[in-house]
Amino acid sequence: MPIRSLSSAVRLGAAVVIFVAGVWAQASGLIDDFLFYWPDVQYLAIQHLWLTAVSGSLAIVVAIPLGIVLSRPSVARWAESLMQVLNVGTTIPTLAVLALSMSFLGIGTLPAVFGLFVATLLPIARNTYVGLRSVSPALKEAAAGIGMSPLQRLLRVELPNALYVIFAGIRTALAINVGTVPLAFLIGAGGLGELIFTGIDLYDTVMMLSGAIPTALLAVVVDLVIAVVAFLVVPRGVNPARQR
Repeated sequence: MPIRSLSSAVRLGAAVVIFVAGVWAQASGLIDDFLFYWPDVQYLAIQHLWLTAVSGSLAIVVAIPLGIVLSRPSVARWAESLMQVLNVGTTIPTLAVLALSMSFLGIGTLPAVFGLFVATLLPIARNTYVGLRSVSPALKEAAAGIGMSPLQRLLRVELPNALYVIFAGIRTALAINVGTVPLAFLIGAGGLGELIFTGIDLYDTVMMLSGAIPTALLAVVVDLVIAVVAFLVVPRGVNPARQR
C-alpha cells in the first residue's frame, strides 16, 4: 500500500475512533460529568499556564545566556563539568526539588516556580551550548575574516545558525514544565494538579481526568505554539521546516 494511502487510512481510522468515543461518552453521560468540572478547569488552567509562563520565562532568560557563556572557547575546559552540575536538576526527582525548595521558601507559588525553574533549566542550556558549538568553524572564520568582532559573530552568525537547536530545547523544556506543574499543587501552588490529586484521593475518575486531559492538551498546545514561533523566527537556511 502506498504511504499516502496508508496515511489516509490511519487518519480515517482515527476519525472513526474519535467519533465512536464521542457518541459513547454522550450516551453514557460522561460528557455531562466532565462539564460539571468545567468552571474549575478554566480557573485552574489559568493558574497552570501562569506557573508555566513564569518558571519557563525565567529558565529561558537564565539558560540561554548560560549556554552562550559555556560555548565560549575561554571556558571550554570547564563547560562539560558545569553542564553536569546543571544535570543535577533533572536527575533529582522534581517532587524532591519542590520539597527542598519548600523547606527554604515555604509553601505556595514561590517554591513551586523555583522548583519548576530548576527542572526546566537544563534542556535549554544544553541545546544552546550544543547548538552554538555545532556552528561550522568555516562560518566563524569567514566572519572573523571580514572584520566582525566576537560579539558581532555571536549575534549575526552563531546565534542565527543555532536557533533551530535552541528552540528544540525550549520546546522540550516547556513540555516537561507543563507536565510537571500538577505537582505544584502538593505544595499549595494550585494548577490542574488540584483536580488530578483530589480525584485520586477521592477515587473519582472523572475528576482526575478533568485535570489530566487538559494538562495533556496544554502540553500539546504549548509545543505547537513554540513550533510556530520557531518556524517564523529561525532563518530559512537553517530551518528544515522552511526548506521548500
